[in-house]
Amino acid sequence: MGNKLNSINTTERVRDIQHTLRPLREVWLKVGLEKLESHGRIAVKALLDSEATGLFMDTTFTKEKGFKMEKLKKPLLVRNVDGTVNVGGAITYQVECNMFFKRHMERARMDVCNLGKTELILGILWLAAHNPEIDWEKGEVKMMHCPPICGRRKQEVKEKKVRKTEKDENKEVLKKLVPRRFWK
Repeated sequence: MGNKLNSINTTERVRDIQHTLRPLREVWLKVGLEKLESHGRIAVKALLDSEATGLFMDTTFTKEKGFKMEKLKKPLLVRNVDGTVNVGGAITYQVECNMFFKRHMERARMDVCNLGKTELILGILWLAAHNPEIDWEKGEVKMMHCPPICGRRKQEVKEKKVRKTEKDENKEVLKKLVPRRFWK
């Protein structure tokens, strides 16, 4: 009887915690996409989905927004989470574009397929490569661990070089202003 009572209490505590935290089941990012040929930019909501294997753009969205689609040499079969074949059929096209999120920028290749109401999905390969810090309760995402190919890293390196140059210039100005006897 004691074990059964403890089991019930534990289950109730877990339920209480679940109701208190109310974690998000989905995290969405507002990202910018830039077409490579026209440099036209579009804001879109992207779903972070660790069960999806790659990066995906919805077929209807792709056509409506005028992204240039590249035909794949070999179609890719699409399976749903339950293992059934997706009614939208195989993936036969890809889109290449620049993607922006806060200070993060990267060139992305996305498979074009039927996503229903979702316009963009960033899957496990993207999540693993970037390893973002995700606050599931608040739905906040920080890009703190991007790989070197991302624009954020390039921008940070540029900023460090600029700061170093400015620091060197400041030293030269100070040398001119401060008498030589005070130099170390």
